[in-house]
Amino acid sequence: MTRLPGALLALVLVALAASAIAPYDRTTWLEEVVPVLLAVPVLVATRRRFRLTPLVYVLLALHALVLIAGGHWSYARVPAGEWVRDWLHLQRNPYDRLGHLFQGFVPALLAREVLLRTSPLRPGKWLFALVVCVCLAFSAFYEIVEWWTAAASGDGAADFLGTQGDPWDTQWDMLTALVGAILGQLALSRVHDRQLARLAPGSAETKR
Repeated sequence: MTRLPGALLALVLVALAASAIAPYDRTTWLEEVVPVLLAVPVLVATRRRFRLTPLVYVLLALHALVLIAGGHWSYARVPAGEWVRDWLHLQRNPYDRLGHLFQGFVPALLAREVLLRTSPLRPGKWLFALVVCVCLAFSAFYEIVEWWTAAASGDGAADFLGTQGDPWDTQWDMLTALVGAILGQLALSRVHDRQLARLAPGSAETKR
């Protein structure tokens, strides 16, 4: 598992470089991949001092790939979303919903790990609720950033916002992130706890 972060980093960087080749819109691409550009240096810098669990590293890499694909094509035009739209006879490309589901699902496990390792909190109802609140706050902040971008860019922000004509897009985005935060904890908390135990001081994993 010690090589996993490096392999995931290489995968994300290759995907990022490929997505920069002839994107749908250069400005939209940059706006969408900014979280990846900010997160990668932080994760590299903290790799030794605060190594995360393999589960969280994998989830962060998957989230990065979702953002990168959305940046290259724009969320309303990602081919996989168009296939799903046509298959299910939807009114819009649902890839944006997937992105916001990940916006709750992945930060939930990251927030859970940070809280368990740096605070007195333990697995339970309070941790579950607090993680959900953290994810909702993050989702709300991201919507504010989108609003700022739209106010500064005018019509040029349409692809970044990805509303596709839905006046309730912001509310749907936050609801989807909420669902993702809940699902992430329900589905992966036990696996996460086992991996956290391996990172505890004195475990064989931490001695590598």
